[in-house]
Amino acid sequence: MVKNIYVGNLSFRTTDDQLRSVFEQYGTVERANVIMDRETGRSRGFGFVEMPDDGEASTAIEQLDGFDFEGRRLRVNEARPREGGGGGGGGGGGRSFGRGGGGGDRG
Repeated sequence: MVKNIYVGNLSFRTTDDQLRSVFEQYGTVERANVIMDRETGRSRGFGFVEMPDDGEASTAIEQLDGFDFEGRRLRVNEARPREGGGGGGGGGGGRSFGRGGGGGDRG
């Protein structure tokens, strides 16, 4: 099973390829992604790396957490799944259902 690794405190100049090369020192990297802001196109300062071998992934996490990369101390740990099923957004429709304090006949 592929282990998904969170990598935080990245330099805003770090590329996917640079992130991949740091982790490849510890084993096979299936994917390396620096997360970009949709509106600005700039790095959000964190990313994810997928490694298929649990042992290699564990070693990479252990060795790279706190590692100085491009002048920044990386925060590296096993990624946790998003809570609440992911995709934010929506909301703001203007209707209130069953919460009281509004709506109804105000007479």
